[in-house]
Amino acid sequence: MTHTSTARRLVAEALGTAFLLAAIIGSGIMAERLAGGNQAIALLANTLATGAALVVLIATFAPVSGAHFNPAVTLFFALRRDMRAGLAAAYVAVQLAGSLVGVFAAHAMFAAPILEVSEKLRDGPAQALSEFVATFGLVATIAGAAKYRPLQLPLLVGLYIASAYWFTASTSFANPAVTIARSLTHSFSGIAPQSVPVFVVAQLLGAGVGLLTFNWLFRGRETLRHPAQN
Repeated sequence: MTHTSTARRLVAEALGTAFLLAAIIGSGIMAERLAGGNQAIALLANTLATGAALVVLIATFAPVSGAHFNPAVTLFFALRRDMRAGLAAAYVAVQLAGSLVGVFAAHAMFAAPILEVSEKLRDGPAQALSEFVATFGLVATIAGAAKYRPLQLPLLVGLYIASAYWFTASTSFANPAVTIARSLTHSFSGIAPQSVPVFVVAQLLGAGVGLLTFNWLFRGRETLRHPAQN
């Protein structure tokens, strides 16, 4: 892989995260409006749009930035020393900024108020456990695919998140930037601000435990080189 400037990496992360949030929030608004009150249909539509968007966005931006779009994923790579701490911090900053832009863009496209605050509580131990499991599984998918199936990584991550929407009680946010941004939408996809801290802590714990587990489990073979190493 040729050298990619830091500026291009950061723009790729910001754009990719913005598009991801636009897909999550926009499809949630559309699903809610068209599902006629059927929450299962609304969730299915939101799931398909999010999973498909992830496949496309990862395939598009991975050659430039690695396509994290997720502070938990960036933490995973930083703790593995696949990228410098300063670059990781910059990734997190632009992911957070991009996620807010994506929410505001989705609201604008659907003529909703640009700035909203969610009232949808997602509290309790089951929700926290769900976010831990969702993020742990996401790290497993990324670590395993990067090592053994790098060309299939975009598809595998998209499929994993789509499935985790349904097998976790929290609908698998698995992303601190996504969690924070979704507190600013009063739509189907929202999360109340008071529910955010527990989600973020569970996600970071899931990423940390995933790092320890899958660095050991997948040890011993050549790994995919991260763009930040070039």
